[in-house]
Amino acid sequence: MPDLNANINRLIDRMFKAAKNAQRNVDDVALIGASKTQSVETIKSAYDSGLKRFGENYLAEAVQKIPHLPSDIEWHYIGPIQSNKTRQIAEYFDWVHTIDRAKVIQRLNDQRPEKLVPLKCLIQVNLACEEQKAGAKEEDVFELAGLIDASPRLSFDGLMIIPKANQSEAVLRQDFATMQELLIDLQASFPDAKTLSMGMSQDFELAIEYGATFVRVGTQIFGERQNFKKG
Repeated sequence: MPDLNANINRLIDRMFKAAKNAQRNVDDVALIGASKTQSVETIKSAYDSGLKRFGENYLAEAVQKIPHLPSDIEWHYIGPIQSNKTRQIAEYFDWVHTIDRAKVIQRLNDQRPEKLVPLKCLIQVNLACEEQKAGAKEEDVFELAGLIDASPRLSFDGLMIIPKANQSEAVLRQDFATMQELLIDLQASFPDAKTLSMGMSQDFELAIEYGATFVRVGTQIFGERQNFKKG
């Protein structure tokens, strides 16, 4: 197993340096461990090393792991949302980063248990309009934000992006700047929308420069992806 404690501390140090270089408050940027395919034991080791937020892409895998891990973990759903899987997302997760259509908003609101606090929601934006990738078009974001904001069991908290793979730094900067500006525009109507989930292992420092508040890192914490073993 990789030295998770050393990896996490190294990442946090890099995050803090990036925030300081951007003249931002270091406490405004948080690390999410992208833990898809990682075992319960590995996630627990990362938790014991101080990591308290984990992001899962695969719902069937996540719902097997979550009951066996500490109850104070903050769980983030960061995978694509199938309409017939919204109930478990609504029941198991604290945050969902990948909302991109009205049907999903309605189902999450209807299926969020009343005993739980409202589900924190981010709209995934597909700036490149890639057909094979989930995410809302930029021009649809305000309408979706309004639907979330009007849903009593949901909370609209901001935006998320997964940039197109293998982009140049110049294009990445342009995408991150566009997301930062879009969030600022949204805040005129939705002042509590302060979250910007962007930046992964290869580009999180650049994302922090452009206002990221969550960075989602997997490989630099856990090493190469493992095959999850079902319990």
